[in-house]
Amino acid sequence: MQLYTPSLTEYKRLATKEVKIGDLLLGNFNPIRVQTMTTTDTMNTIGTVEQSIRCIEAGAELVRITAPSKKEAENLLNIKNELRKRGYKTPLVADIHFTPNAAEIAARIVEKVRVNPGNYVDKKKFELIEYSDADYLEEIERIRERFTPLVKICKEYGTAMRIGTNHGSLSDRIMSRYGDTAIGMVDIGTLLEDGIGDTIRVSLTEDPEFEIPVCKDLVKRYSFNTNSNQKVPAVEKISYDPFTYKRRETFAVDNIGDKHVPVVVADLSRIQNITPADLKNVGYTYDEATDKWTIGDAAADYIFTGHQLLNFALPGTLKVIVYPNAWLSAVDKTKYFPIFSDKGFTEAEITSKELNFVMIDCYNDETPVNDYTYLESVANDSSVVLCLSSANKNALQSVRRMMIELMNRNIKNPVVLICDSNGQTSDEHLIHYAIETGGLLLDGLGDGVCLGMGSKSYEAAASSESPLNASGRNYLSNQTVEQFINNTAFSILQATRTRISKTEYISCPSCGRTLFDLQETTAKIRSVTNHLKGVKIAIMGCIVNGPGEMADADFGYVGSGPGKITLYKGKEVVKRNVDSEVAVDELINLLKESEAWVAPA
Repeated sequence: MQLYTPSLTEYKRLATKEVKIGDLLLGNFNPIRVQTMTTTDTMNTIGTVEQSIRCIEAGAELVRITAPSKKEAENLLNIKNELRKRGYKTPLVADIHFTPNAAEIAARIVEKVRVNPGNYVDKKKFELIEYSDADYLEEIERIRERFTPLVKICKEYGTAMRIGTNHGSLSDRIMSRYGDTAIGMVDIGTLLEDGIGDTIRVSLTEDPEFEIPVCKDLVKRYSFNTNSNQKVPAVEKISYDPFTYKRRETFAVDNIGDKHVPVVVADLSRIQNITPADLKNVGYTYDEATDKWTIGDAAADYIFTGHQLLNFALPGTLKVIVYPNAWLSAVDKTKYFPIFSDKGFTEAEITSKELNFVMIDCYNDETPVNDYTYLESVANDSSVVLCLSSANKNALQSVRRMMIELMNRNIKNPVVLICDSNGQTSDEHLIHYAIETGGLLLDGLGDGVCLGMGSKSYEAAASSESPLNASGRNYLSNQTVEQFINNTAFSILQATRTRISKTEYISCPSCGRTLFDLQETTAKIRSVTNHLKGVKIAIMGCIVNGPGEMADADFGYVGSGPGKITLYKGKEVVKRNVDSEVAVDELINLLKESEAWVAPA
């Protein structure tokens, strides 16, 4: 069976060919290399050099610099010479978009060039063109003629080349033949978790040196022994298409599964004597004077309290998950529901007729590989929601394997993904949660999430001296641990497009082509639009990839020249060359004209 990854059940790097970039070796099981891109004007030699040094000292192993025209490509020599003069030998990458001549100049100077076939030769005007096979082949031959000189120069100078495709670079030729699909790029699944990828860049709107710690936190997940999930049975039949999103078919148990959006379960079990004030952490605010609750957009659907029954009336939509003994003591069994182990549920004399949560630790050390005794006993019980987790190091792969088993056996109980983090910093927690639950949700696997922390991590995060992450951002600042985890859960659901609870922003990373202060402008736009639930706004620094990368946005704010902004509605240009001083106000006017605006509460 041909799969997109070397293994669906354990972490294995995909075997790749080794490429030399200067003195750096990439691929062929060398370490996953960390890179970034400068945001300075490439003609500002010293500014670019100094920013590059900050990135290198933070851990960047490759530094990419934009070269949109011949003059910037020529200035790469001055930048390279100054870096070498100061003792830095890190390979440089020229980022090329529209200008083949710039690529040919840069290839004689730096160690690597990045070209984008959608921009390098093809045109991109969002035109639908009918290409016959003969016309298509003629276009391919034209590209070959234009591209061959660059290949020859790279061979002569020993320059590496990156063929960089992305959503924003797909040309009219590709879009007309393949549409807005991954096939137009290449049939791959680019997940480090699945062993795919030899280098990484995390694109942030912040300065590039702040990207590096996040990259390093990602990469260090994959430094362990690769054969860590051998007890998980091999996949003989994959039950879903990993290249096409389709949510796993389930029946509904209460508001979980079937057509319901994924639920969020908040773990409050570490709070002693939970009060109404504690529920503010998970989206419920109580006004004692009026004896009323206000429910936020990011309000958890369930709370887990362990052995604790609450001594106050709950908001109308909130329900509580407790251990079986506490559930038996609960008076209101329309608000309280039990959570069992798989064995516990099978052996229990009394269970809920409406809703039972059943935990399965996927392929743990105590369970024989092919022992599905307890799984069979709960299969398709109309009251059971399965809660899947794994203590294995490769937890995503273990849970995914169990999901495949459910589908192969036609077991349609809904599933809540349980994910605990033992990280030491906020970034580590975010990365862990996002990979292990987000990766499954993107494959259509999961009807809810419950995030938690190991005891030591929770105690450290809850202390008054909660550690900053390596990049200096403290996501726990002014938040409780429960707020942080709850917000993260909703952010993951939003990012995977499985549950929209807030305004969506698509912001390109800063680079040397950016025509305005991206950080400042993004913050300004967010401050006046963050109440528009479900609206998707793109903020793009320049025209190079902007219109393509924001193709699925509702509205776009794109730099079109120094001090000038072009506003989009979908893919359509609505206003050109708007003065940047009034562009945010014009964006709000566009939202109002499009009936997408509501007044802030």
